[in-house]
Amino acid sequence: MPPIEPPLFLEDGPADAPWRLILAHGAGAPMDSPVMTAIAQAVAQQGIAVSRFEFPYMRTRRLEGGRRPPDRAPKLIAAWREALTAVAANHPAQRLAIGGKSMGGRMATLLAAEPDAPLQIGAIVTLGYPFHPPGKPDRLRVDHFPALDAVPILMVQGTRDPFGSASEVPSYRLPARAILHWVEDGDHDLKPRKMSGRTHMQALTELANSISDFFSGL
Repeated sequence: MPPIEPPLFLEDGPADAPWRLILAHGAGAPMDSPVMTAIAQAVAQQGIAVSRFEFPYMRTRRLEGGRRPPDRAPKLIAAWREALTAVAANHPAQRLAIGGKSMGGRMATLLAAEPDAPLQIGAIVTLGYPFHPPGKPDRLRVDHFPALDAVPILMVQGTRDPFGSASEVPSYRLPARAILHWVEDGDHDLKPRKMSGRTHMQALTELANSISDFFSGL
C-alpha cells in the first residue's frame, strides 16, 4: 500500500483563538514528530491556535522514503511564504505569528527579514534557534537580525543547546525586540537531563506558558 498523502496542515487549539502560531519543523523530523506534536498540544492548551506544515522536501521524504536533505534556503523561504498565505486566507480574523523548531524557526526569521516580507507577520517564535552549527561557534547565523528590529520575537532556548547555549547567545547582537526565554538544562529539543529533576513535559509546559505571556504582551 502506498504512503498516505498527509494533510497540508495539522491544527490544534481553539479555532477562534486571538492568536494563531504557524510552526515549521526542524531539518530532520516531520511536522507530526513526537516533539512537534507535544509542543503544539502544549501551546494549544494555553488557548492559542497552532497550524503545523511541512516543507516540500519532507513531504517527498515521507511519500518516497529515503533521507532527502533539506532544500536550500530560497526554496524553504518560498514554502514558508506559501504556508503563511494559505493560513491567512483560512483564518482571516486571527493575528498570525510564525516560527518553528530549529531550522523551521530560522527560515521564519529569514522570511520576515526580506524586503517584501508578508504584512501578516505579527510576531515570531523560535524554538531552539540554530545560532551556529554544533561545535562551530564562528559560523553564526545572525547576519539578518538587524532587519528584524521592528518585529516582536520570542526565542525559547535550552541552556545546554549546542546550537547556541546560555554562555554564548547573550553576547550576540539580537533583534531589538527579541525576548530570550531560557529553559533550564534544556538541550536542542528543550529536554532537561534526569539529574535536573525536571521532565521534558515540564519544560514544554514552560515553553507554552512563555508563548502565552509573550502574546498577551503584544
